[in-house]
Amino acid sequence: MIPARYAATRFPFKLIQPLGSKTVIRTTYDNTMLTGLFDDVFVVTDHEVIFNEISSNGGKAIMSKALHESGSDRIAEAVADMETDIVINVQGDEPFVNALLLKKMIDVFVLDEEKKIHVASPMKIFTDLSLITNPNLVKVTVDKNNNALLFSRSVIPYWRDENIKPVYYEHIGVYGFRKEALLQFTKWKITPLEAAEKLEQLRYLENGVQIKMVETEDAGIKIDVPEDLAKAERYLQTMQ
Repeated sequence: MIPARYAATRFPFKLIQPLGSKTVIRTTYDNTMLTGLFDDVFVVTDHEVIFNEISSNGGKAIMSKALHESGSDRIAEAVADMETDIVINVQGDEPFVNALLLKKMIDVFVLDEEKKIHVASPMKIFTDLSLITNPNLVKVTVDKNNNALLFSRSVIPYWRDENIKPVYYEHIGVYGFRKEALLQFTKWKITPLEAAEKLEQLRYLENGVQIKMVETEDAGIKIDVPEDLAKAERYLQTMQ
């Protein structure tokens, strides 16, 4: 499921901006399909422009019936009546999807025979520590089993002891859910930390649901601002 909101705050209408010969959202959809990992792929959107962009080019799109605060709420509505066990949320503004990472995400659930894992998401080590103060890059701390302890736009952990160098992880905004966990998410009210940080994944932690973090080396290119789109254009040219 690819949630696709039309009017993004930091970069309005970014999903329908041209990227090479396609739009950003169509590039994301086509690249997700090309992985061959999924039984079905849908774009779930709040606007007919995005709906038409996907459906008129042979893709599958769903119009949201209600207004939603988060991508998880949007896709939960879409999958409510579908027969599916596992749902992977691919971000519409990350057009160069990493097939290996998505396979790792799926395997988390396939190998979990006791079905103890309900939510999973990827992270990568910050290699450029100058970026950790950027609030647009979400940080995550984990326990020894790679379960998330906290997500924040602030720098976590705080580096107090100069003799002990912490590892900083960037959270990558891709999620995997068991369907029942995703539907439960929509029944909870927005939680205090989620409201403060504007990070939907905190709603799970605040309700006692663990999030299994999957380490990756490739964060891809996320389009938050116009400068990111220029970076994506340059990356696309190297692939051609």
